[in-house]
Amino acid sequence: MQIDLAGRTAVVTGSSQGIGLAIATGLAHAGARVVLTGRGAGRLQEAQEHLRRAVPSAEVSAVAADLARAEGAEQLCAAVPHADILVNNLGIFGPTPALEIDDALWREYFDVNVLSAVRLIRAYLPGMTRQGWGRIQNIASDSAIVIPAEMIHYGMSKTALLAVSRGFAKEAAGSGVTVNSVIAGPTRTGGVEDFVYSLVDRSLPWEEAQREFMRVHRPQSLLGRLIEPEEIANLVVYLSSPQASATTGAAVRVDGGYVDSIVP
Repeated sequence: MQIDLAGRTAVVTGSSQGIGLAIATGLAHAGARVVLTGRGAGRLQEAQEHLRRAVPSAEVSAVAADLARAEGAEQLCAAVPHADILVNNLGIFGPTPALEIDDALWREYFDVNVLSAVRLIRAYLPGMTRQGWGRIQNIASDSAIVIPAEMIHYGMSKTALLAVSRGFAKEAAGSGVTVNSVIAGPTRTGGVEDFVYSLVDRSLPWEEAQREFMRVHRPQSLLGRLIEPEEIANLVVYLSSPQASATTGAAVRVDGGYVDSIVP
């Protein structure tokens, strides 16, 4: 399948590292002009350099802004008034005992993981519908369906993203714009190797260590290993393409079979 996104502008939030940077790199490989976002200018500069090494022909820029705040969203939209592709990847996570999640933490997770996406959809969707083409994707998680007991505030936020995606897909109905969510499973990102080795024998080579971790601590996975960020990116690039024109309002899984369900 030849995916050609030449001439398209793609905004990827939370893209200075990890899954977001892998998505941005995949979109650049397909020819899109890519806008990286994050709070730290230094990390964004490193991400730009990484992307240009991976895709020497890439047209890439960066906007440093705190997208969890309305002012940050306004700053991004002022710098990039129009996007053909919007990937809302920005998110935070961390374990907290259920009864210790206070009001401030509930609000923080909603602001960062949900409202940041809503604001940008609200900003960019009208331009997409006017031109009759656009792609919006919200990066969710298996935790949206299998709510983690130690992170119910995180699970809540990702479940909300599924509803946001479905609702805005209805708003965009018949316009040529698609809106979907991507349910990502356990993925190898920054810090995950240390986490894995905190639970398995440190003398094991990485491939054995991650499989042991998945076997003992994530037995629901049918993949039997952590997902690579590029594997998430592959699905996102497809959903961003003209070939995915009939997929909208969907929660598409790239979870390694983690969720024990035939449908989301």
